[in-house]
Amino acid sequence: MAKKASKNITKSRAAVEPRNYLLPEAVGLLQKVKFAKFDETVDLTLRLGVDTRHADQMVRGTVVLPHGLGKTKTVAVIASGDRLKDAEAAGADFVGGEELVEKIQKEGWTGFDALIATPDMMKSVGRLGKVLGPRGLMPNPKTGTVTQDVAAAIKEIKAGKVEFRADKTALVHVPVGKLSFPPEKLVENATTVLASVMRAKPSAAKGKYVKGITLSSTMGPGVPIDGAVADAAGK
Repeated sequence: MAKKASKNITKSRAAVEPRNYLLPEAVGLLQKVKFAKFDETVDLTLRLGVDTRHADQMVRGTVVLPHGLGKTKTVAVIASGDRLKDAEAAGADFVGGEELVEKIQKEGWTGFDALIATPDMMKSVGRLGKVLGPRGLMPNPKTGTVTQDVAAAIKEIKAGKVEFRADKTALVHVPVGKLSFPPEKLVENATTVLASVMRAKPSAAKGKYVKGITLSSTMGPGVPIDGAVADAAGK
């Protein structure tokens, strides 16, 4: 039996009119109907007109949010030689080589939000696919987490770098900040994500690229966004 929605959830959903909203309107509505006692995360969800079963229609990338996510990410680095010192100096929370690989592999340890690896360590890191893959933590050159410049990668992640990727149903989910952010900062973060997803449009994608956009908070309703917002962001 489906669980009955609480009065607060029902009330917040009822506040959403049957129309598409502009981003400032949507942010204002989410902040107005907030009832949770914690600082909720605001998420942007896009429904894309791509078929991710085909490699040439995969949508994936990273973007640094201009106003961050409202929290500092915990970063681990697997490297060797001088890159270990670079990582420590850049503020990595966990730094190591083979011993860190062993800890993740044997203990299933994932006490970090992002993992960076240098190219020479990827042969060892490749063994961690079963642990890291399901959690979206596997280092990847396309997202800048396999690199020799570990200091720059750490800086970007700490500054609010987020990854976006279309799932099997062609949905892209990206956090864009906290509900306590000033409205204009949430709007700018969301617009930055939209622009990045638009730029990542595969050349093989046919027809309408962005079929739907929704802005939501952890406990709040989903607010449909006017598709023109994506078109404007992509110009």
